[in-house]
Amino acid sequence: MQDTAPTAPAPPTWGLEPEAGERWVFGYGSLMWHPGFPHRERRPALLRGYHRDMCILSLRYRGTPECPGLVLGLRGRGSCRGIAYCVAPEDWPEVRTYLHEREMTTYAYIPRRVPATLDDGRRVSCHTFVADPGHRQYAGHLSPGERVRLIRQGVGPRGTARDYLASTVAHLDDLGIRDGHMHALLDAVDTAEPVLP
Repeated sequence: MQDTAPTAPAPPTWGLEPEAGERWVFGYGSLMWHPGFPHRERRPALLRGYHRDMCILSLRYRGTPECPGLVLGLRGRGSCRGIAYCVAPEDWPEVRTYLHEREMTTYAYIPRRVPATLDDGRRVSCHTFVADPGHRQYAGHLSPGERVRLIRQGVGPRGTARDYLASTVAHLDDLGIRDGHMHALLDAVDTAEPVLP
């Protein structure tokens, strides 16, 4: 979940593409265990071309402008296992607004349509949010050691960046989604070593 600043207006065309039938939403972070919107189907899904990472500076909820933490985003390359939700056509306008207000408060993410493969073999086009590498809150270019330091230092009204990462890892494990990178990152944060192994 993105944080900081008032909600900006939705991009005029995002989620308004002319199409019949349901829409799909791909969740890779808290949307997996706390979607917060009505859906008619929920399926494990695989997204290729992106991976989950702690790559967005948190300036309000898990850090401050003076002492930022990190939160999740999708970065290019690799693959990401997550959860895809099927949204009924009549629910989409409300869900679209909800997702924008939840994820796009400072435009640190870019709304995208991405192809995902469901666990039953179906391929669907999903709405999701990827990290914007040109945004001032993007931290994917930082060294592993610097990102570990940001996670260790980040504290805000919703808790620590370290606990956010640990909760993510625990929820992924509960869902049966093994993400070695996230486990390695948490291990690095919780050891005396300054960088990832």
